[in-house]
Amino acid sequence: MIDKFPKTELVLKRRDVMKGIAASGAGLAIGLPAGMAQAQEAEMIKSHGYSFFGDLKYAPDFTHFDYVNPNAPKGGQITLSARGTFDGFNRWAWRGNPETYSSVIGESMFAEMPWGGGAPADSLTDAYGLIAQEIEYPKSKEWCVFHMRKDIVFRDGSPLRAQDAAFTHNLFLDQGIRSYARSVKERITGVEVIDDHTIRFNFADGISRRSLISQVGGTPILSEEWYKQTGERLDEPSINSPMGSGPYQVGDYEFNRYVVYERNPNYWGVDHPANVGRHNFDRIRIEYFADATAEFEAFKSGEVTFRSEGSTKRWATGYNFPALEKGDAIKEAIPNGNAPNNSGIIFNTLRAPLDNRDVRHALSLAFNFEWTRESLQFDLTTQRNSFVQNQEWEAKGVPEGDELAFLQSLGDVVPPELLTEPVVMPHTSRKEKPDDRRNKREAFRLLKGAGWTVNSEGHMVDQEGKRMSLDFLVISTWDDTRKAIIETYSKTLEGWGIEVNGNAVDSAQGQQRFLDKDYDLISTRILTFATVGTGLKQLFASETAEVSSYNPSALRSPVVDAIIDAALEADSREAEIAALKALDRALRYERIIAHYGYVPAYWVSYFDMFEKPENLPPLALGVLDFWWYNKEKHEALKASGALR
Repeated sequence: MIDKFPKTELVLKRRDVMKGIAASGAGLAIGLPAGMAQAQEAEMIKSHGYSFFGDLKYAPDFTHFDYVNPNAPKGGQITLSARGTFDGFNRWAWRGNPETYSSVIGESMFAEMPWGGGAPADSLTDAYGLIAQEIEYPKSKEWCVFHMRKDIVFRDGSPLRAQDAAFTHNLFLDQGIRSYARSVKERITGVEVIDDHTIRFNFADGISRRSLISQVGGTPILSEEWYKQTGERLDEPSINSPMGSGPYQVGDYEFNRYVVYERNPNYWGVDHPANVGRHNFDRIRIEYFADATAEFEAFKSGEVTFRSEGSTKRWATGYNFPALEKGDAIKEAIPNGNAPNNSGIIFNTLRAPLDNRDVRHALSLAFNFEWTRESLQFDLTTQRNSFVQNQEWEAKGVPEGDELAFLQSLGDVVPPELLTEPVVMPHTSRKEKPDDRRNKREAFRLLKGAGWTVNSEGHMVDQEGKRMSLDFLVISTWDDTRKAIIETYSKTLEGWGIEVNGNAVDSAQGQQRFLDKDYDLISTRILTFATVGTGLKQLFASETAEVSSYNPSALRSPVVDAIIDAALEADSREAEIAALKALDRALRYERIIAHYGYVPAYWVSYFDMFEKPENLPPLALGVLDFWWYNKEKHEALKASGALR
């Protein structure tokens, strides 16, 4: 288990990538907009929320989500840490190194968790109106209309209008992330402002529309007037925070040192049912550090008050400091019901020789999970089999039933072995030393079949005598365990005669190289998935492979493309699960990652002044969303000297 790759992985919201939700039949029939045939009225839906499968969990008159404490007190400060640097607050810029959480200022038609994730955190398929008071659409999903609340204002007090929503939609198409813009332009044919608080989106014919309503409903809405007055661009770095309507705004900051997000005292939505019991901290402070050691020392001393641990070494050996021993700080492993994100060594398939599946398979055999777990991870991780580990849609064995029928329906694009052979499983290794001879022999057999052999100098060369040389993108701020895994893996490859360049770069340079896909190998993660949506195309589809920051392998696989396209037509949860099993099976077949192990829990430690609901929801830890601050406990910790 390792720390995440900085910055970009936080951009894409879980609602778009993991959920892909679409419309349900829940709601009331109403009249159509002017010009539509009245005979179609029975096919119309109008509702306070949106779900593709079955009814919404929460009724129109719900007062709060079940998992929050509706009486949670407001106040206090929580301080987290981050490593690296930041140079601005435009989360959506193509260049630069924006502050990790800087998108928190925005809100969407549907409620979200502004610090990352979807709301509610107890359902995979539900979305509830926030800026939108009601949503209206036909069962055919040819279009949707959002009826917006009339009391919403941006943080400067100016009203939020349908014109701002239309402006932002077009802004993301013109200046937003290229993979997003390309995908949306093909599926959303137009936007129409009906009046100041009503907006309509039209969707393309001949495609699946199952996730398009959630896509437009999850787009943050920013102020058109602010962009006109400032001349800012969405695709350019900026020290200014875009004008949004969210519960938090940028307060104090010093570049590369810290930033404080302050709860907006005039926030319009404090009593909205989707917000009750949430957004409880007055201030959320993020301290930036140059390295992992300084970061952890700041937590031990009380300068940082909440920590999410990603290092097995620190979790096993580092938590023995005075504050923890006295009971002033808490160390806790909290169960995590989500599939863990896919951390590992990822192969960039845009670059030869990694465009060859057998070469990727061979190089994955150089990673020894058993040795890594025992020698570097204190036996705290578990071998990972699947892209959706421990979920109902994890592929197992030989395909059968609905999954087999789904794969067979795709025709010749499916490799025959996907239909007849067991799903790809991780190789096993002897743990005595990093380089397992059995796996080395198998790797050399695969490499030979791909045209690579070892010459008299011990170098792995192609048929023209050119040595295999790989660039491993390493960031200087990564923790020691992560770097040790990379170093061990690289040494194994070098022992095979493969040259590896793994010189560490700073976080800004690393971020740009990551966006440009300027690497052969990288230790990062690929997001997991729980339902079908067009966000899968940003994760795995050929059409966005070169430009999507969510597809670090730049996967271009005809069978994966076919699975995603067919999955978007699934009309039941059972059909969706069959398609997701097929997707997991195909991704494992493509050999794009040598998976690290995983830990099925959130590892957290915090000073004993924060409290949380007794029953946490299955899909989110929610520390910045629905935890809260206990003033009396904080004062006691300060009086004892545990906190600065």
